[in-house]
Amino acid sequence: MKRIPFLDSHTGGEPTRLISEGFPPLGPGTVAEQLATLEQHDNFRTKVLCEPRGNDVMVGALLVPPADPTCQLGVIFFNNVGYLGMCGHGTIGLIASLSYQKKIQPGTYRIETPVGVVEATLHPAEADSGYPNRVSVRNIPAYRLLEHIAVQIDERTIHGDVAWGGNWFFLCHDHGLEISLKNLEQLTEFAWRVRETYTKMGITAIDGHEIDHVELFGPSSDADSQSFVLCPGKAYDRSPCGTGTSAKLACLTADGKLAAGQVWRQQSIVGSIFEGSVQVQDGNIIPTITGEAWVMGEGQLLIDERDPFGEGIRM
Repeated sequence: MKRIPFLDSHTGGEPTRLISEGFPPLGPGTVAEQLATLEQHDNFRTKVLCEPRGNDVMVGALLVPPADPTCQLGVIFFNNVGYLGMCGHGTIGLIASLSYQKKIQPGTYRIETPVGVVEATLHPAEADSGYPNRVSVRNIPAYRLLEHIAVQIDERTIHGDVAWGGNWFFLCHDHGLEISLKNLEQLTEFAWRVRETYTKMGITAIDGHEIDHVELFGPSSDADSQSFVLCPGKAYDRSPCGTGTSAKLACLTADGKLAAGQVWRQQSIVGSIFEGSVQVQDGNIIPTITGEAWVMGEGQLLIDERDPFGEGIRM
């Protein structure tokens, strides 16, 4: 019987499963190199994250040693269908989880990810409020690659920007749908069709990379905007999406609609909110995203060698 300890949290409703031991040896390389090794042991991802032990919406955070001597932490993020370059909600969940475990104190930590170094600041908790769980993530540089791309859906034309915020996003405002949980099925199917359509059109990111996240925006009475984010495995993001908000901030900045230091409040489809802002350094747009995470479960995953679904159910 194999046992893998885990700690589950959620950030704005989106779950993160922290795994810090029990994974295959990944070698002493960079986090990107360790990810390449982990991909050769992909059954580990499916064991700990896919059904029956996990679910489609959960994101895994594998705590690994950083190669960068300026970093205190390294992390690899993965989901139900593969691996993520960065994950905003997952980074907030990682830091809040380590705070709950009393492994870190309020302060700023440098984290090596497969796509670069991010900084996470754990803010002090208010008096007698439990473990600190409010985190600001200073992301890698974000930018818009393509602007106002036309995509035809149901004999009408919508438009979107392609932007990088740690993952690739197609961001659309003129979809005509209400961003609401009551429209969840319609939003999911529409966003998936948008992705299928621009993929068939040959629209890709740099080096032919697939644009695997779709983000639909609408008005909000509680924030600057509300969004529906469809993730690569066709699960919707319960949080406002940290890398998606970073991509949004990059587009706003490029359009002259967001000044450096100005706070943008991005609301998710379930109502949770991230606060975002940017700094511009040497021509690069550096987003910072702030949110809260709550630990909600801990224990051990049990993997019986006799279990026919011991390695998980693959998508």
